[in-house]
Amino acid sequence: MPIDLDARLLRYFKTVAEELNFSRAAERLHISQPPLSTAIRQLEDSLGVTLFNRSSRQVRLTAAGRVLYQEASFLLQRQNEIKSLVHRIGEGLIGQIRIGFVGSMIYRDLNTVVERCKKQYPGVEQIWLEMNTAEQMALIERGGLDIGVIHANPVSEQVQSTPLTNEPFMICVPADHPLQHQQHATLQELKDEQFIVFSRALSPRYYELLLSMYAQAGFYPSIRFEARHWLSVISLVSQRLGVAIVPQCMSQAGISGVHFLSFEHDMRSQNSLIWSAQKTSALVKNHVRVLKDHYSQWAADDSSQLAPSTHGQKTKKQ
Repeated sequence: MPIDLDARLLRYFKTVAEELNFSRAAERLHISQPPLSTAIRQLEDSLGVTLFNRSSRQVRLTAAGRVLYQEASFLLQRQNEIKSLVHRIGEGLIGQIRIGFVGSMIYRDLNTVVERCKKQYPGVEQIWLEMNTAEQMALIERGGLDIGVIHANPVSEQVQSTPLTNEPFMICVPADHPLQHQQHATLQELKDEQFIVFSRALSPRYYELLLSMYAQAGFYPSIRFEARHWLSVISLVSQRLGVAIVPQCMSQAGISGVHFLSFEHDMRSQNSLIWSAQKTSALVKNHVRVLKDHYSQWAADDSSQLAPSTHGQKTKKQ
């Protein structure tokens, strides 16, 4: 006869072993006594041993019964742990998630959203990876990244996307620029300058967006540098190597030797949240929800998220 150690029989046995009384054990299990007695006999027959010595006065565990009690307790506990583990994985409460982000998100409250994710899902190992937009979109499609935060760009059918942040652009000039004492300017005032722009290869849409602003101002810029990061753009400006149009959040970067000016324009610097259209795990859904909730006010044009002093902010050289 095959050995039957299913969880129900083990649970019945464990309860009788703890009560050493079939009536009390049946009450604990919310069943009648006859089926409980039958179940224990089935277990003994299956194992080929006597688990209880029964008399009219008492029920006692045999040596085999004592060993089985220890093992049954362990097995039932492990079963509960496995059920809990599987449930937590299914609910996205434990695991590992890889989240990409463009560098400018550091100045869009990234530290707060990272802490919010950790607090809300402490059992999840969250790995945040700085990478450009093109890298993130490629990795999302290949499954090497779970969620990405990119400069707003068209995405393929394999990728889901939703707006995340929306803010104005500002003009960034060296601190000793002739416009250093102004808070506002026009692009026309800079038409003869050398310009530093964000890399066309890394984000074609951003590049085209910036060029469209120059075109609306009536000139084509003399582009001196293309940089891979907004911080690099500002650093080049601080070295008097040109001027640039940058997202408003970059005025929070704290780089010395630059001055920021607001200007009239209709364009906005936008970021999108992306994830795989095929990857619909609870883990991904949970973190997409946290990011969307956190940046819900940023998706509208809410420049109040940044300090008012950013308009015309001048950072002195050290």
